[in-house]
Amino acid sequence: MKVTKTYTIDDLMEGCKAGNRQMQEMLYKQTASKMMAVCMRYAKDRMEAEDVLQMGYVKVFQKVKEYRGEGSFEGWIRRIMVNTAIESYRKNLRMLNVVPIEDAYEQPSQGFDFSSLGMQDLMKVIQKLADGYRMVFNMYIIEGYSHKEIAETLGISEGASKSQLSRARAILQQEIIKMEGFGYATHAG
Repeated sequence: MKVTKTYTIDDLMEGCKAGNRQMQEMLYKQTASKMMAVCMRYAKDRMEAEDVLQMGYVKVFQKVKEYRGEGSFEGWIRRIMVNTAIESYRKNLRMLNVVPIEDAYEQPSQGFDFSSLGMQDLMKVIQKLADGYRMVFNMYIIEGYSHKEIAETLGISEGASKSQLSRARAILQQEIIKMEGFGYATHAG
């Protein structure tokens, strides 16, 4: 009977810092599915998410010696994945679909409960959003960035960030209602 040693995330981190390829592979295998979920939220499709994932892990292995132990190592990897997705977005020079702020506040984004929606269903509708809407929605709702931080990161105004978020919520609400009828929505009639 073959006995395999189990490694903690800290063991794997230390092995990666030492440049151990086997430890890098094991870290990848242990964390890739969670990080793929992060990448899928930002990407248009699976292929784009896989590209972001691969670029992210290259950065993880290049920068692992810079990890100072502040917060969890897995959280540090996640932040690299988010930043890589944002960089990829900017690098591709996609134009944000900016909605005038006056129009954004006319959108019915209140009274809708996203928490009752299954994660896979939510992922599908998020991926359908235009790039700008998807980025702002993920950064604000899921990652917890402020509108000021989003504006600075994406090179847009705070008003545009608020507008993008409002419009993304309205579009998601419409898509979910179309997809599932009124089952997920708290419809104020």
